[in-house]
Amino acid sequence: MIAEAPQSDGNKAPTGLNMKYVWTISAVAALGGLLFGYDWVVIGGAAKFYEAFFRLTDTAAIVAADATVGQRIWANALSPVGWAQSCALLGCLAGALLAGTLSDRFGRKPVLIAAAANFVVSSLGIAFVGTFGGFIAWRILGGLSIGLASAVSPMYISEVAPAEKRGLLVAVNQLTIVIGILAAQFANWLIARPVPAGLSPEQFALSWNATTGWRWMFAACAVPAAVFLAGSFFVPESPRWLSKAGREARALEVLSRMGGEGYALRAAGEIKATLGGDAEKARFRELFSRRMTPILLFGCLLAVLQQFSGINVIFNYAGEIFTRAGFDMNDTLTSIVATGSVNFLFTFVALFLVDRLGRKPLMIFGFGGLAAIYLAIGWAYRLKEAGSALSPYLFLALVLAAIATYAMSLAPVTWVLISEIFPNRIRGAAMSVAVGSLWLACFILTYTFPILKTIVGTSSTFWIYAGICAFGLVMMAAFLRETKGKTLEQIERERTA
Repeated sequence: MIAEAPQSDGNKAPTGLNMKYVWTISAVAALGGLLFGYDWVVIGGAAKFYEAFFRLTDTAAIVAADATVGQRIWANALSPVGWAQSCALLGCLAGALLAGTLSDRFGRKPVLIAAAANFVVSSLGIAFVGTFGGFIAWRILGGLSIGLASAVSPMYISEVAPAEKRGLLVAVNQLTIVIGILAAQFANWLIARPVPAGLSPEQFALSWNATTGWRWMFAACAVPAAVFLAGSFFVPESPRWLSKAGREARALEVLSRMGGEGYALRAAGEIKATLGGDAEKARFRELFSRRMTPILLFGCLLAVLQQFSGINVIFNYAGEIFTRAGFDMNDTLTSIVATGSVNFLFTFVALFLVDRLGRKPLMIFGFGGLAAIYLAIGWAYRLKEAGSALSPYLFLALVLAAIATYAMSLAPVTWVLISEIFPNRIRGAAMSVAVGSLWLACFILTYTFPILKTIVGTSSTFWIYAGICAFGLVMMAAFLRETKGKTLEQIERERTA
């Protein structure tokens, strides 16, 4: 006799679901987010030290004051400092674009395993590197894992999570990203030794931080990477991918373990109905069909706007931003830890609200709040450039407000949305394109910040980000549909009707 399908009650998980099991496998997949966050941010605290070790010169910073825009862009392109900061993004972009093809062909689980193994190898490789060329190569390889994990981890979680808890569980992936960011910032802070005042560049290059400390900052990532690698062997394959691959019996086994026989039969039937009769032959060209293109474009818009909101400029150039505000190097490292702590705390607000308040209100709040804060940051920098004696703690407060706003809105909710709006049949390929566009946007943002602040000034650069956020506010209010509490199949039927 078939068991009765689990029943749901509001925002509570359906009764009968084995939520302990669902949480466990989601947490393992979310470790990809933790490593993504660590590897992405560790470079911010290590930069000044490896730059001294490799004797890097920022050609973009010393370009002539009367240089043309083209000369400034070229100087930035040739700058080893800027290249070291942004080269991992090339790996991120490649990994994101590969994620769809690999995860659709081989499954979500093998890609998680590959990303974890590469995290271990690249973390140790960069710790023992001896040349700047080798440093760049290992950073790009590490970026490949970031790209894979950033696409596959939230996709896997969205495919195993019940509708009532999907927002929360996918947002946990963002929480682990934040934990990774905070762990990197604390690792940098704990590993780095105090820098005595008055050191010459030659003395600084011979200091422990410049010769050894930065290596330990990168090597520390290998520990959680090894845990992720071990755990990935024990999680099941996504039941939606198994159904798509024609392995219905195995999909039923996984779904049964999650919620019993009744839940498995009901979920399997819904999944099969959305896949059609030729599930295994989904191709990238289907993304550009008349029915799918609007959904794909909106997913890419979400991803691009999250990055063009400008918050990753604060994370990647935190040292420079706080130095310009008036902090010394030691206080700057402490301030960077404060940004990570706020990011961590306010992500919990998102976990509480995403399945209660919904996706759309949080996205509107995020873009609107950041627009207002960036206007204030730009004005503060304009006053400082004009000679006003503003406290550096004013800048710190504004930066923390921006991070808090982003952490409880755009950061987690964008990942939730792009993991759930695409149809089952093409989810891997669509996620690959959307996350690829996210990393391309991130590269453009990171690459152009030094150019913009040189050409128009730091204040005007933040005003540009404010304008982009105002545009994002309008787009979310006009076009974003609420997905709270709906199954992936319900969302698909609504969007493709």
